[in-house]
Amino acid sequence: MDRPEFERRLSQLQADYESLITRKNEIDPYWYNGIFERYRYPILTADHTPIFWRYDLLRDTNPYLMERMGINGVFNAGALELDGKILLVNRVEGADRKSFFAVAESANGIDGFRFWDLPIVMPETEEPDINVYDMRLTQHEDGWIYGVFCTERKDPDAPPGDMSSAIAQSGIARTRDLKSWERLADLQTSSPQQRNVVLHPEFIDGKYAFYTRPQDDFIQAGTGGGIAFGLADEIEEAVIDAEILVDPRAYHTVKELKNGAGAVPIKTPAGWLHIAHGVRACAAGLRYVLYAFLCDPENPAKVTRQPGGYLMAPVGEERVGDVSNVLFCNGAVARENGELFIYYASSDTRMHVATTTVDRMLDYVHNTPPDGGRSAFCAAQRITLIERNLAFLNEQVP
Repeated sequence: MDRPEFERRLSQLQADYESLITRKNEIDPYWYNGIFERYRYPILTADHTPIFWRYDLLRDTNPYLMERMGINGVFNAGALELDGKILLVNRVEGADRKSFFAVAESANGIDGFRFWDLPIVMPETEEPDINVYDMRLTQHEDGWIYGVFCTERKDPDAPPGDMSSAIAQSGIARTRDLKSWERLADLQTSSPQQRNVVLHPEFIDGKYAFYTRPQDDFIQAGTGGGIAFGLADEIEEAVIDAEILVDPRAYHTVKELKNGAGAVPIKTPAGWLHIAHGVRACAAGLRYVLYAFLCDPENPAKVTRQPGGYLMAPVGEERVGDVSNVLFCNGAVARENGELFIYYASSDTRMHVATTTVDRMLDYVHNTPPDGGRSAFCAAQRITLIERNLAFLNEQVP
């Protein structure tokens, strides 16, 4: 490729990128449920990653302007507000399947997200990570920002030729600015595997509190698995001796197969608001949806309200991607003015935002009926609603 053509193509790449990054997002006018707003465009995709992450821009070393290091997807981001900016720590998956963390910043939290120039340099422990992903960001009352994420390593006991067996644990790191990170020891629990661990933002009885997802045989209360709660005396060498089941899986519900903590719980006057994920089977495979529940303001291990069904399920293009029919959330931001931004990924491919308010979400969790547990009860709940509405409509007839 001669120099003029090289420069023309590079200029076009840069122009297309800026057009994408600066595109205004807008509420989807064709979708409404009163609980939250969906938006027309994803906020982050593989195409939103900087060109200089993917291309060698030097003609001497890349005469055909080839993409040297491709990006496969951007998803499952932790979120926080810092110095008036919305910051997402995204899982960025390269074409090589390995993931790394990278910060994208927006002034309004809805569009204009732009990645910082360099990905996060995450220190390793003595046992190196093979893959890291799905960071939750907790602004803790001790003054640190903690990143709690999944670290995956190959199972050393896997038989020869087994390339799928892995050991997943909860990695912990802390920072003040999302730029310089201190890696702490991995969380220790009785369970041989831990995923979807969330650090509570406040001390409980002077201890660090975690929402965990232990394997079924390692929970103290109840059986069947689910979201658990445990305390650690310190964070530098965090050890949880006892995990109490908080939100169990349940037969024939949106969390039938598994469920896990999602965004860091949001403090509200009525208690701690959670946005979690639940998984069930369907004819197309596994279906991941988001659901909400509220925990007691003084006892964050006690669920006080849980609406039946899902809060959010994939629609339209959200259903299509590397792992189809999946929504996943591990980041939300509650602003001082009461706005609530829910950041969610679809099908392990792209990031989206949904907007609502804390007041609306509290109305949702308090006034949406719980799961009736049986078809007859669910039908009775709906009939109650229908009859009340019909009585109202009949009163409106002149």
